[in-house]
Amino acid sequence: MLEKKTIEYEKAVLIGVMNKDQNEEKVTEYLDELEFLTYTAGGEVCKRFVQRIDLPNPKTYIGSGKMLEVEAYVKNNDIGSVIFDDELTPGQQRNIERQLKCKILDRTSLILDIFAQRAQTSYARTQVELAQYEYLLPRLTGLWTHLERQKGGIGMRGPGETEIETDRRIVRDRISLLKKKLLKVDKQMETQRGNRGALVRVALVGYTNVGKSTLMNVISKSDVFAENKLFATLDTTVRKVVIGNLPFLLTDTVGFIRKLPTQLVESFKSTLDEVREADLLLHVVDISHPNFEEHIDSVNQILTEIKSSDKKTIMVFNKIDQYEHKTIDDDDLITEKTNKHFTIEEWKNTWMRRVGDRALFISALNKENLEEFRKRVYDEVRDIHITRFPYNNFLYPEHLDEY
Repeated sequence: MLEKKTIEYEKAVLIGVMNKDQNEEKVTEYLDELEFLTYTAGGEVCKRFVQRIDLPNPKTYIGSGKMLEVEAYVKNNDIGSVIFDDELTPGQQRNIERQLKCKILDRTSLILDIFAQRAQTSYARTQVELAQYEYLLPRLTGLWTHLERQKGGIGMRGPGETEIETDRRIVRDRISLLKKKLLKVDKQMETQRGNRGALVRVALVGYTNVGKSTLMNVISKSDVFAENKLFATLDTTVRKVVIGNLPFLLTDTVGFIRKLPTQLVESFKSTLDEVREADLLLHVVDISHPNFEEHIDSVNQILTEIKSSDKKTIMVFNKIDQYEHKTIDDDDLITEKTNKHFTIEEWKNTWMRRVGDRALFISALNKENLEEFRKRVYDEVRDIHITRFPYNNFLYPEHLDEY
């Protein structure tokens, strides 16, 4: 009988800071997300360290006293990685590594590492490799001896794992080569997009782990990989979908996240082109997350960066089956009601006031309100199609239920 293989998670600690821009509640939320990222990368968080500091220490990011506290914990608990919530400068990373004598990662390198794990196709791997090299280039000094010392684990996938490259010129040449390779594939993908004809294009966008791939599977009856981890989808998936007798193209895109590394935004440019060229965006939101409105803001910020914020958009609030609101007793005269106490119905009214009827509330997993969702997508795609082909109006009735 074969023994069941157990997964070994690498021990890690997280470090965050409180300042004028980040209060205790905000830091806790960011570290919760960082812990989920660590888990996705294959790590187990043993402890969190938080320091109140107005300006980061230019040498070690956190103060010397807190560094000694972290050093003692790392030494006594066999910690493999120390992960900072904010991006470290090359100098800070080297100084901290020298003192703690273990792997030092920041949010950017952790996200890059997860992308390296998740990349399945040659194209996605090339995109991730380019982002990694651009991140590593200013950090070459002293890095490669560290890579020789620490094999495998979180943050060690990709460049430098199999060959120690000490020459910056070699790395720059590699970056240039990867950019040329991506440019060639980008042209091929552009041709493919052009060959799809005049079908209306609909793109699923949203924060990572909000259920885009699950919704894609339900709508298109396809089998796109989906799981409860961050960045389950890296490679853009395009499916032809027919609702009623109306065909259109539906695209599932990579999930966004706060503080998304600029290297990834640049290297995944062609993947994001699917969003730029879409006729309609379905902005999927995990309404069960306590800070989903901040996720909306983060996605909108990235959409602005890629010049897609003015596109026709439907807000799709997913996971209504998992939504829980805090209740207030009738005799509680002290607690002030906030949006954390809203019911789903109150959220509907709130968003209807903000975006009109361009907000839908569904559960892709339990298939709640999917008929309303399908009808709304049908109506939107039909309107776009009629604008594009005004002589084909007779093909499409006013409402889906006429079929």
